[in-house]
Amino acid sequence: MSNPHGKGAALITGASTGIGAVYADRLAKRGYDLVLVARDHQRLADLAEQLAHETGMKVDTVKADLTDKVDLTKIEQRLRTDTSITMLVNNAGISVSPPFNGSDMDETERLIQLNIVAVTRLTGAAVPNFVARGSGIIVNVSSVLAVAPEISGGAYSGSKAYVLNFTLSLSQELSKSGVQIQAVLPGATRTEIWERSGMDLANFPPSMLMEADVMVDAALAGLDQGELVTIPSLPDVADWEAFTAARQHLGPNLSRNEPADRYRTVR
Repeated sequence: MSNPHGKGAALITGASTGIGAVYADRLAKRGYDLVLVARDHQRLADLAEQLAHETGMKVDTVKADLTDKVDLTKIEQRLRTDTSITMLVNNAGISVSPPFNGSDMDETERLIQLNIVAVTRLTGAAVPNFVARGSGIIVNVSSVLAVAPEISGGAYSGSKAYVLNFTLSLSQELSKSGVQIQAVLPGATRTEIWERSGMDLANFPPSMLMEADVMVDAALAGLDQGELVTIPSLPDVADWEAFTAARQHLGPNLSRNEPADRYRTVR
């Protein structure tokens, strides 16, 4: 792919609908060529035709189920060999209905494969080229449940906590590489993920539910501002900064050669 705007191509997973489709629209309008990855070939093809017509950008589609090892390897190989790719948006994800007790373990394993394994492997495939170039962008879509597991989610919240921690650690590792990293933590967003997981959006108060295009626009504003973590719904960034400071305050005492006094055996 050759991009006259000089921005290269953005590879977006879960790109056929919802958040991924909005990212595709916005990034094409920002001058990125696109590599759109999803399971639904027809939706991908329709979106690609629309965006190519509206923006004039090159749009490639790859039908892939990222829970399938063969398909995942195919996308990893694309990231390793296509040096035009300058941005990776790890958006694909699934949820399962709580509670965890009694849930389908095969579905839970599929969730882990998509929400954790695919994110990790695709990022691992993209990073070497980005680091070698000294530039690139990785956006990992997490969830507010990463920091609020009591609300709901079971394995889903755990998987999104992984995405957040993975992103924080990777950012520190690559801090001098020129690669920009962002974790996006949406709240409840109007997408098909709810229907697929058997949950009814009508049960949510309207004040809690954000439209996908609004969420993505906020996430991109956070990216433009250089945020490592973007929580589109959070009114005051100072609250996140206080949360982060409290967590980091624990650091010096998390690993010591003796237990805390409250754990000492009384003799």
